[in-house]
Amino acid sequence: MFKMKNSKITVIITAFKEPKTIGKAIIQLAKQKIANEIIVVAPDDDTLSEAKKLKKDFKEIILLKDPGQGKPVALNLAVKRAKGNILVLTDGDVYVSDNSLKYLVTKFQNQKIGAVSGHPVSISDKNEMLGYWGYVLSSVANDLRIDSIKKEKRIFCSGYLFAIRKELFPKLAPEILSEDGYISHKVYEKKYIIDYSPNSEVYVKYPDNFNDWIKQKRRSVGGYNQIKKLLGVNIRSFGQESSSFFKLFKYVNSIKDIYFIFALFFARIYLWMLIYLDINIRKKSHKDIWLRIESTK
Repeated sequence: MFKMKNSKITVIITAFKEPKTIGKAIIQLAKQKIANEIIVVAPDDDTLSEAKKLKKDFKEIILLKDPGQGKPVALNLAVKRAKGNILVLTDGDVYVSDNSLKYLVTKFQNQKIGAVSGHPVSISDKNEMLGYWGYVLSSVANDLRIDSIKKEKRIFCSGYLFAIRKELFPKLAPEILSEDGYISHKVYEKKYIIDYSPNSEVYVKYPDNFNDWIKQKRRSVGGYNQIKKLLGVNIRSFGQESSSFFKLFKYVNSIKDIYFIFALFFARIYLWMLIYLDINIRKKSHKDIWLRIESTK
């Protein structure tokens, strides 16, 4: 069993109505025998019931029922309960690669490291348009993080998998939409570095229909705009995305891929228009924007 000196590791899995995927999420983490405890926090009995079935094989599993007021509230609850001084945060509808935890937590041997992002990898069918979008966007994000680390530029953690020193975890307001971006900025405010672990892969199923894709991106990209208003920090903008457009052609292998790339470009324009309306015209609340994405489960 790998253990890091003077450190206890708490894994927190946030979930909501994910009884079909929670088992694999837990097993992939528990079998690595690095976590001192694995807290599964969910508001629904079905998910917690499936997680409970694994307690006989993995004694470190702890079940926590949250009040169903959103992920920030669930995280606050779990972090308060956590005994580890290093927290690994992930979701109940994704699963990690073998040895992913070791690669994450060893980064904390450098005392300047405050958080470490994992590496989201799409498992969607890239022969289909939405699956191709998931593949391209996750690949570009990986390239950008690697390049930024080389150039000693800031990166932001992926909410699908990241680790953080418990002492740096900020209390989250219930209305926060992109907790990963918010937490990342708070780490930098305290003069710590965020590192990247490309070997810590986390496998993600992306939306397979356009309505769900819009719902998901509306929440995540809209969340970064929310952070701009709350903290005055521009983490992501349409201008930044547009400047990276030609980087997408690195992943083109056919005429069909070119069509998919241009369709993605116009989809992102439509998305940013909706986000502008949500924030500036419709004044939508976080409860209106945070919608469950069924096709990712």
